[in-house]
Parts: sequence; C-alpha cells; structure tokens
Amino acid sequence: MARRRPSRTGRPARPRRKTTIRRAAAPSAKRERRRQEPETLRLRSLEPSFTVNDLTESLRFYTDVLGFVVDERWTDNGVLRGVTLKAGVCQLSLAQDDWAKGRDRKKGEAVRIWCSTTQDLDVLATRIRAGGWRLTEEPRDLSWGARSLSVDDPDGFHLTIYRERPAPR
Repeated sequence: MARRRPSRTGRPARPRRKTTIRRAAAPSAKRERRRQEPETLRLRSLEPSFTVNDLTESLRFYTDVLGFVVDERWTDNGVLRGVTLKAGVCQLSLAQDDWAKGRDRKKGEAVRIWCSTTQDLDVLATRIRAGGWRLTEEPRDLSWGARSLSVDDPDGFHLTIYRERPAPR
C-alpha cells in the first residue's frame, strides 16, 4: 500500500510516486517510449460522411438550422454532389446518394452522433424549432453532469448536442 504524504495546500494527499533512476540517452538519440503492442489507434479528429437523399435539403438543415458553414463543395459537370461542412473545429461531409444501391435504402438508422459545445442549448433549441424542425429530445439535464438536446436530420441521422456543466468551485 502506498504511503500518503501530507498535503500543504489543503487538497487531498496523493500517493508517492515510485522513483526510478534512468540512464541519460546519448544526445543525438531520441528517447523511445514504450507503446502498447499491438499499437493502439491515436486519432486527431473524426469526420463522419453521410450519404443523403436530398443534398439541398440536408445542406439547408445543417447550415441554416444548425449553423454549420460550407468548407468545400464537390461538383460533377456543374452538379453539386457533396459538401464538407465545418462547425468549430469539427467537420461533417454530405454526399448525394447516386441510388446505385436502390432508392429505398434507409439512412441514419442506428446512427447517433454526439456533439459537444459550449453554447447555450436552450438558444440552440429555439433556433432549431424556428427553422421548422422538431426536437426528438428537448433540452434536459443528464445524470452525468451535462445538458443535451437531440434532433434528427432529414435522413434520420440522430444528433445529440450536449454541453458539460462547469465543475463547482
């Protein structure tokens, strides 16, 4: 069992760290870290791409209702085929379905994207309703210390937007 050192700051004492002596590496050699084997995946971002039934309608929902901005447009012979949208540091791509897998293909089923924000969710909920959309979940406080709302896009992709509550001081 680790011994606890007394706290000078009034905070709970932390266990002592086990100290080890390391040899200094040669100046030109980089220090090698031990990584889990097999190596774990380390991502810097995750950018989903949705195939949609009506790109114009989806684009209107994401830009006019939610507030994304268009970052890139993809065209083919002058016809808009897809877009990359940005919201803060996050990106989302939308692509027009080419119907190669049939027109009755369901989209959005069993897909929920969790989106974190620092914005006021009640204001966002009002904007979504004003844009003619129904919230699938009104703003509510969650047991794990956040507030969230949910809305489905035109193809049924579920978006839950949440804001963590600030930690009490």
